Amino acid sequence: MFAPFGKEKILCQLLLFFLVLLILLATSIASSSSSSFRVSNTAPSPSNYAFQQEAMEALLEWKASLYRHNNRDHNNSQLLLLPSWTVMAANGSNSSNPWKWEGITCNDEAAAAGGVITIINLSSMDLQGTLHDFNFSSFPDLLRLDLQNNSLFGTLPPTIANLSQLIYLNLYKNNFTGSVPVSLATLNKLTFLHLGTNQLSGPIPLEIGNLSSLTVLDLSFNFLINGSIPTTIGGLKNLVGMYISSNQMVGSIPMEIGNLTKMNSLMVSDNLLTGSIPISFGNLSKLNFMYFYSNSLSSSIPLEIGNLTNLYDLQLMNNYLTGSIPQEIGNLRSLTRLYLSKNSLSGSIPASFGNLTNLQSLQSSDNLLTGSIPASFGNLTNLQMLQLSDNLLTGSIPASFGNLTNLVRINLLQNQLSGQVPQEISNLSKLQDLQLANNHFNGYLPQHICINSASLIFFSGSNNHFIGPIPKSMRNCTNLMRFRIDKNHLTGNISEVFGVYPNLTFIDLSYNQLYGEISRNWGKCLQLTNLKMTGNKISGRIPPELGDSTQLQGLELSSNFLVGQVPREMGKLSSLLILKLNDNQLSGTVPEDVGLFSKIERLDLSMNNLRGSVPKQLGKCTYLLYLNLSNNRFNGSIPVEIGNLVSLQILLDLSGNLFTGEIPPQFGSLNKLTNLNLSHNNLSGSIPSTFSEMLSLVTIDVSYNELEGPLPDNRAFRNAPMESFIHNKGFCGNVTGLQPCISPSTKKQTPKHSHKVVILIISILAILLFLLFAFFGIFSFFRRRMRCIVEDPIANQQ
Repeated sequence: MFAPFGKEKILCQLLLFFLVLLILLATSIASSSSSSFRVSNTAPSPSNYAFQQEAMEALLEWKASLYRHNNRDHNNSQLLLLPSWTVMAANGSNSSNPWKWEGITCNDEAAAAGGVITIINLSSMDLQGTLHDFNFSSFPDLLRLDLQNNSLFGTLPPTIANLSQLIYLNLYKNNFTGSVPVSLATLNKLTFLHLGTNQLSGPIPLEIGNLSSLTVLDLSFNFLINGSIPTTIGGLKNLVGMYISSNQMVGSIPMEIGNLTKMNSLMVSDNLLTGSIPISFGNLSKLNFMYFYSNSLSSSIPLEIGNLTNLYDLQLMNNYLTGSIPQEIGNLRSLTRLYLSKNSLSGSIPASFGNLTNLQSLQSSDNLLTGSIPASFGNLTNLQMLQLSDNLLTGSIPASFGNLTNLVRINLLQNQLSGQVPQEISNLSKLQDLQLANNHFNGYLPQHICINSASLIFFSGSNNHFIGPIPKSMRNCTNLMRFRIDKNHLTGNISEVFGVYPNLTFIDLSYNQLYGEISRNWGKCLQLTNLKMTGNKISGRIPPELGDSTQLQGLELSSNFLVGQVPREMGKLSSLLILKLNDNQLSGTVPEDVGLFSKIERLDLSMNNLRGSVPKQLGKCTYLLYLNLSNNRFNGSIPVEIGNLVSLQILLDLSGNLFTGEIPPQFGSLNKLTNLNLSHNNLSGSIPSTFSEMLSLVTIDVSYNELEGPLPDNRAFRNAPMESFIHNKGFCGNVTGLQPCISPSTKKQTPKHSHKVVILIISILAILLFLLFAFFGIFSFFRRRMRCIVEDPIANQQ
């Protein structure tokens, strides 16, 4: 009765024994697989221990050659540099466990004393130094070496090929120089090679095609790698990503790249590549990203590009591509970005673009595209950016644009588009940037542009044929930064159209037919740098509140009907570079505060009714290049301080005033000035001789004054027409139509010289008369004597 029970007990004991045995076996197996890089499941072997010691010594030797990038003091930096890299533990005991060292991973941390180093990861450690003291042969089992984002420099040693088990090499963002070592091609297990953002130079080795396991190749942003892309790259059948952008690669793109059918990222932008895009690229059906921009590629876009149905991002801009845009691009339904700008593409925009319903950004500016914008663009409901500027597009904007409710930016400037801008654009509540300038648009501006949203930031409609008023809804565009609507035919009262725009920096309403007064609200736009309203019918006074807009650099209110004085408050505009108030009806005097325009370069107050004297404080505006005060009623003498404006270069025009007195000799200091007009005043005296030093002067006009005397010996005076000197008291000089001048020294010496000549002549005549009389006396004496001699013999004979 107990026998069966005893057998069951024995059976239970046997089962328990086997269960314990299985648990022990499972524990042993688990222990053996605790690390993905474990090479043994027993106690450390003497050989592993030796490898470990050698590797530790090699790391310590390399550490001794390094220092912190931000601390060049070698001794001090050693205290902070990789402090865990030491053979002594913190308590002073011996430590020979490299797996405890920062950035070091061994294949068996449980048996750390015998594990071998498989990973070195010292990325972003602020290290500076070279790899010359790195003993690569001490790491035969190293799988990953990651030194990215440091300041390591020098050449890459060819001994790096001793890392025969390496599968991952990342030296990105250092300062390595020299060529890519040919020996890297022997690392046949390498899958990831990242040498980008260094200063490597020379060609890509042909032998790189031997890295048959390679999946990622990155040589980008070295800027000095040159030569052509080797055809041997076509052998890298496992390559998924190739990045060689921003170098100096030349030659054509090899058609062998079409063999890399696993490729999903191909980036060769910012090089000097030429030739056409190979049709073999149609084989890269897994390609997601294709960056060929900023090269010198030519010919047409291959039709085979329509096979790349997995393409997300296609960037071909800034090349010399020609021909039409293939209809086949409409097959790329996964496309989110399409950049074709800055080429020579022609023909019309394919209607098949309407199939690209995932498209978020389309840029095809700076080409030769013709025809109209397809109505099918209304299908691109995910579109956020549309840039078609600088083409030859005609026709009108399709009303279907009102469907593009995700649009943030529309740039259509510099085309030949016409017709009215569809009012449906007002529905685009996310629109921030609308560029319509330099076309032939007519009709009214969208009247509800900011009714649904205040998102608009940039608007340009310059140089079109818009009519009607500026939309009153502009008051709601409180995020506005730039607004240009100059050179149109807009009408209406602007006094109440605009509100307060805290971010506005630039507004130009020039050359329209707007009327009303300048709003005081502009003084509340504290970021405003440019306010332009030239060539309208604006009346009233310049509001003194403009002085509160202290960031103003350009204020242009010319050719209007403004009255009153120039406000003194404008002296607060210390950043002003350009002030143009000419051709108005301003009166009164120029405030002395004009001297506070310490940075001003152009000042034009001409063609007003300003009077009084020109403030001498104007001489403090030493950056002035252009000064025009003509056609006013300024009187008194010309301030000598204008001679301090030594930067004057383009023009100094004081003509058409009531200036009296002499021309200041200090004008001779204006040796950069090219054009000077002092005509139609009451200036007197002579032109200062210092004008001879104005060597840059090209034109001069001093007509209709009371000037006289010699003209300076200067190119501008010699070449000037006679009309530049008429209606004065009298000039002389080396100018056609004028008498030559007699120099003052000649005038002073003439009387003395004449007197001496007269005395000399009289003396000579006296001497000649004396000699003549002496001659006749002697002649008479001898004649009588001869007669006596002849007569004596006759008398004797008789």
